[in-house]
Amino acid sequence: MTRIAAVHGALPSHRHTQREVTDMVARTCLPPGADRRVLDRLHENARVRSRHTVLPLDGYRDLDGFGPSNDVFIRSAVDLGAQAVRGALRTAGLRPTDVDLLMFTSVTGIAAPSIDARLVTRLGMRSDVRRLPVFGLGCVAGAAGTARLHDYLLGRPDDVAVLLSVELCSLTFQRHDTSPANLVATALFGDGAAAVVALGGRRAVAGPEIVATRSRMYPDTEHVMGWDIGSTGFRVVLDPGVPDVVRHYLADDVREFLGEHGLKPKDIAHWVCHPGGPRVLEAVTEVLDLRDGALDVTWRSLADIGNLSSSSVLHVLRDTIEQRRPEPGTPGLLLAMGPGFCCELVLLRW
Repeated sequence: MTRIAAVHGALPSHRHTQREVTDMVARTCLPPGADRRVLDRLHENARVRSRHTVLPLDGYRDLDGFGPSNDVFIRSAVDLGAQAVRGALRTAGLRPTDVDLLMFTSVTGIAAPSIDARLVTRLGMRSDVRRLPVFGLGCVAGAAGTARLHDYLLGRPDDVAVLLSVELCSLTFQRHDTSPANLVATALFGDGAAAVVALGGRRAVAGPEIVATRSRMYPDTEHVMGWDIGSTGFRVVLDPGVPDVVRHYLADDVREFLGEHGLKPKDIAHWVCHPGGPRVLEAVTEVLDLRDGALDVTWRSLADIGNLSSSSVLHVLRDTIEQRRPEPGTPGLLLAMGPGFCCELVLLRW
């Protein structure tokens, strides 16, 4: 079976309290003299204490349009991505030349050549490394990308595969946009990256084993999450009904998936859940009837760094490995949801 040899997270150097971010959003999104009570309430209720950004907060005032924001994305994604991949390979005891597949995912910027292509020479990878850039999966991509590494390694059990996620959500905040969706996004999302190193079954390595995966698309839900893309960049689509979609679909999918492996939700020792936001996490806890504290690592990640889109669930996975130290042989479930609307489940054995 595929094993996860290492997970490494990377964060930009600019760290801010939630209040500092709220004040920046008030300056850039609200008209002069506007009543900011709704903004303050949204940011206070997000359960986020601090976040990291690729620019100093004053730098967002000067970003005008999609082009300048995307230029910052490319430069910063290469730097942060290199840091994440180097850290993961170092932890796994591997070199860049050992990598056979490099998968890159982001939904907060675009580049051609893609970010992964720009990293091959910078990191010293082989010229024949396979690359797979992925755009559009959004928050689900950390889980989906891990599952796709597993799919690849089932067919190539001697290989080393790396997933890199870089999400610079602050670059997508829309200036002068007072819509509820934009204000909610500014309350939740931060910047960060993460890399996963996975090894095929013929390579002996310690680490969580990927037992099985499941992808699920939900009908008539395309409108609940995504982007409207225009001259100002990525304008968030975020329907307030997202928690209701979770309540309607998630429990049956999880129970069916676990049941195929002789398990029930109560058997899962560690839940590695994407921190979509307080209302989403409350819905997950409710429909799966999770025990108290089951999502503590996820809640802590949300508070410390915010929602990093696809990178977040990988930070939660790293924190679970390092802080919870799961007992060998116990089952875990990695799960995330994103645009589509869709869900990705990855069954782990520690």
